[in-house]
Amino acid sequence: MFSKIIATGSYLPENIVTNRDLEQQVDTTDEWIRARTGIEQRRIASIHQNTSDLAYEAANRAINKAEIAAESIDLIIVGTCTPDVVTPNVGTIIQERLGIKSSAAFSVEAACSGFIYAMNIADKFIRSGDSSCALVVGADTLSRITDWTDRNTCVLFADGAGAAILQPSDTPGVLFSELGADGAYGDLLYVPYGTSRKPEQPKPDDYCLHMKGNEVFKVAVKTLESITLEALAKQNMNINDIDWLIPHQANTRIIHSVAKRLSIPIEKVIITLPNHGNTSAASIPLALDEGINSGKISSGDTILMLGFGAGFTWGTMIITL
Repeated sequence: MFSKIIATGSYLPENIVTNRDLEQQVDTTDEWIRARTGIEQRRIASIHQNTSDLAYEAANRAINKAEIAAESIDLIIVGTCTPDVVTPNVGTIIQERLGIKSSAAFSVEAACSGFIYAMNIADKFIRSGDSSCALVVGADTLSRITDWTDRNTCVLFADGAGAAILQPSDTPGVLFSELGADGAYGDLLYVPYGTSRKPEQPKPDDYCLHMKGNEVFKVAVKTLESITLEALAKQNMNINDIDWLIPHQANTRIIHSVAKRLSIPIEKVIITLPNHGNTSAASIPLALDEGINSGKISSGDTILMLGFGAGFTWGTMIITL
């Protein structure tokens, strides 16, 4: 038995913040942001929107596309690092809003790799027979943990959600999935304080993202290249067997560098970063849904998805639709 994606959905907040808007807030320019990140604009959730609100919208769209009853879903997994509250978890919040009773529902915290981590778990549930219909969501409101006075990070982060519905299949859907992490890099991209860890002398950016950009870039490119080559080798595949590459949308320089190292034409890479910004766990499912909706990705295509996030965490998944 295999697991297969039968539908996807996505949601972006209505509020658009352009690079020109950020020029009015910090010492930066549209040209500087485009050259270093590739980002032109990003979506920011309203003060009345929580991560679960974005996740619910994306999930509902996926359910409608799948033409299934929400009640048929028996597993909900949400990848997020910006939950509404400590508890209840985002999975249970959207479960209640969708009117689903008694299904397993939980969240996974693996930063920008969250969606791939959640997909990996859902795939195992379905293959084992413990789930017959899984809802997987990647959703984040990074704007809530962004220091809007820091020109190096505020230009990057954004909000959004993407979702996928998986069901058992006699034909291959998820061909390969593998996760990894290395906590030795924890000080390169992090939030200093949180629920149980508190500062002795509080500062305004204590609960905001901190990043050492150059170091993150180097590790990200090297890691994404190596995990791709490992995945292809384990599947007895080569890069020419991949129709589309969907990497985490963090920075176009990272995306282009990885594509060049893998000798994959940039035309075969789904890139949503210019209009979405870095939406963390939402970036891959958002790109997948956009690729499908635009007509680029077709049924039967083989897709390589690559996640990489704070921790560092990473994940590889090869699927066919």
